[in-house]
Amino acid sequence: MAKNTSSSAFRKIDIDQYNEDNFKEDETDQGGPQGPDETEVNNLLKSGQHAEALKTVLSNAPLGSKSVQVKENAVNLTLRVMLSIKPSQIEEAVNSLNMDLIDVLMKYVYKGFEYPSEGSSGHLLLWHEKIYNIGGVGCIVRVLSDSRRV
Repeated sequence: MAKNTSSSAFRKIDIDQYNEDNFKEDETDQGGPQGPDETEVNNLLKSGQHAEALKTVLSNAPLGSKSVQVKENAVNLTLRVMLSIKPSQIEEAVNSLNMDLIDVLMKYVYKGFEYPSEGSSGHLLLWHEKIYNIGGVGCIVRVLSDSRRV
């Protein structure tokens, strides 16, 4: 028969540390991208270079940043650029992007759906359609499964 001990020290061992399937959030560096330069993007928009402004915003997206303020500023700036592009020019703008930037653009489309403004939902649906035509279902899957958020 087992000897009864009142010791419960074995209960304080963290057994999850030995599980190889245990999820650990990847550490992102704090020195990551600080978002797009707003003055540069505004100058591109004023000069009518909307596609170039879109590339600038997407290539400087703060994906690795943990700062909520930086991400909010980037979302607002990106949505402003996207809404400034006319529906007839959306396909041309999307065609000028590489696949990595298309994935980032789709992230911003979904973020725009989270916080709709007056008339933005229909415009974002046009963006979604054009991005889907280029990136396919794989683009949507990559965006939804990526842990780096905008």
